[in-house]
Amino acid sequence: QVQLVESGGGLVQAGGSLRLSCAASGRTFSGYAMAWFLQAPGKEREFVAAIIWSTASTNHADSVKGRFTISRDNAKNTMYLQMNSLKPEDTAVYYCAANVRAYFRRSPEAYDYWGQGTQVTVSS
Repeated sequence: QVQLVESGGGLVQAGGSLRLSCAASGRTFSGYAMAWFLQAPGKEREFVAAIIWSTASTNHADSVKGRFTISRDNAKNTMYLQMNSLKPEDTAVYYCAANVRAYFRRSPEAYDYWGQGTQVTVSS
């Protein structure tokens, strides 16, 4: 049973930084792609960034390029999202997700497993 547990969310001022973590368990993830999504109140879930676990290749949404960086630590089975230069519009619940097929997809429907989410609030 795959489990994904996010942590690291919180309240931060605009311009600040946070690092989100997603601890993965239940199997090895070398054949997976994993991703971060966000969902603001009343809006659809939105792609943020993805990583191919085996190669560490990454893909970022245009809205976060240069500010957010996805990475993973294979030894810890943990994925990260380093978020810098945060803006109030980044406020959302952030989810990690796993896709059993190791290719980039930006649609939430492509992902098989989800964490419970962690709240990020950026004040102006």
